[in-house]
Amino acid sequence: MTDNISTSITRRGLLGAFAATAVTAAPTFSNAAGFLRGAGDIRRLRMYSARTGERIDMIYWIEGDYIKDAVKEVRYFMRDWRNNKQIGIDLRTIDIMAASHNLMGVKEPYLLLSGYRSPETNAMLRSRSRGVAKNSLHMKGQAADLRLSSRSVSQMARAASACHAGGVGRYSGSNFVHMDCGPVRNWGS
Repeated sequence: MTDNISTSITRRGLLGAFAATAVTAAPTFSNAAGFLRGAGDIRRLRMYSARTGERIDMIYWIEGDYIKDAVKEVRYFMRDWRNNKQIGIDLRTIDIMAASHNLMGVKEPYLLLSGYRSPETNAMLRSRSRGVAKNSLHMKGQAADLRLSSRSVSQMARAASACHAGGVGRYSGSNFVHMDCGPVRNWGS
């Protein structure tokens, strides 16, 4: 038990040392998935929610390991804010978001418009818009709708598409990009 605490403190100290560093180095291991190109040996996620007023700026992965507490915070942050329901967020989605962010070379946090959606929320949104899928990957914790004020929808979508890892939807009229870890596909304008 003491060893675990000691390791955790060392890891936290290391995280603190790297927290202010922009992550742009390419991974050095040969079996890295294509979507992690540019993610580096440290993966960081920056987001805020206008709906809840919450912000996160954290390193969630370092040297091949996800940081359990950081992933737990991301899960809570990406909850269905309408009813506070949570689900495990697919780590591949988080990786796609982080890799896309790094590819764009921005420090501005993503504005999270939608992460996890409970079936009730998805049904309500579907009744108001034809653009909401009946079996949305949002309900599985595998999708996020994101916006950056410093990048266009087109720029964000190109970065996400460059990951070759999931679905990328352009919603130029609403100024956001959908990123998911489902089958590789693109839609919208």
